[in-house]
This record gives sequence, C-alpha cells and structure tokens, in this order.
Amino acid sequence: MQVEEGQHLLEDAQGEKIEAFWEEAKLRAMLNPVPVVFGPNAGDSLRPPAWAFGTSAEEADLAVQLILQGKKTATAAAAWDYELAGTDLPQVGAMGIVLDGVGDPRALVVTTQVRVVRFDEVDAEHVRAEGEGDGAVSSWKRTRRREFVDQAVHGRDFAEDMPVVLERFRVLFP
Repeated sequence: MQVEEGQHLLEDAQGEKIEAFWEEAKLRAMLNPVPVVFGPNAGDSLRPPAWAFGTSAEEADLAVQLILQGKKTATAAAAWDYELAGTDLPQVGAMGIVLDGVGDPRALVVTTQVRVVRFDEVDAEHVRAEGEGDGAVSSWKRTRRREFVDQAVHGRDFAEDMPVVLERFRVLFP
C-alpha cells in the first residue's frame, strides 16, 4: 500500500496530540518520576502505549465514554491473542493511553489486576466492571462468544474452556 503524504501529517499530528496529553497527564496525575518505565534520565518517563478499545470508531468512542463516566473499569481478551501477537499479558502497574474513535487521547489508565480464567468461569463481578450491555453474564458470554468466534484466525476455535485474560484498570487522568 502506498502511503500518502497527508497520512504522514495525520500520524504526526496524532503523535503530537498523544505526547501533549502524556505531558499534561504526568503533571496533573503527579506521575513524575514514574516508577514503572524510565527514559534515558531517571526524571524522564517514557510515554506508555496508546490504543483504542474495540474494532471500530464507534466501539472506541463508546468505551471512552464508559471509562470517563466510571462505568468501565475492566476488559477481557482471548489469551491466545497475546500469544499470536507475540506480546506479554498485561502487567499490574502498566499504564496506557486510551484513544477515541478518531485517535485522540482521552484517558490515562493503569492496570490494577490481571487474571486468566476459563471462558465459562467469567463471573458477574467482572461483567459488571466491563460496564457494557445489560450487565448480565449470559449477555456478556453471548457477545464475547460471537467476537471470539469471529476473531479466531489463529487456528484455535472458540471453546467454553478457552483461557480468557481479565484485566482491571483505573483512570489516572483526566
């Protein structure tokens, strides 16, 4: 795919917005020095990764809205997705910048708990913490089952006993 010059400008602008958000978040959340990730100098903290929830702009916007309202403090993913991507599971204390549907930074969050459970063992407490839908475990499982089936491109089919990573987080800023 050929990258247009305008795309580079957009990426640069988004990078600048994210960096400005990070600088403000560090000050307002009193994060310097950050004990988790340091840059070349002990006083320079590295910006945490920026990412969006969901697979569409609408899903990202809804997640941001729920996070900022304090209704969403958890998320879940198939453990196999981390393996496929070659990434580690989330770590307690790790921070992230949550982006909205257009890629603007909206919240700085920190992971507070990580558990790996079987899909059929996801409990009502976690479902409520995700803050989506009607809050019923049966609805959560129906929705997630469909998502996990649709995203099962890694050669592993959905199963009731598949490992699921349950992550809890809290907002540090705003």
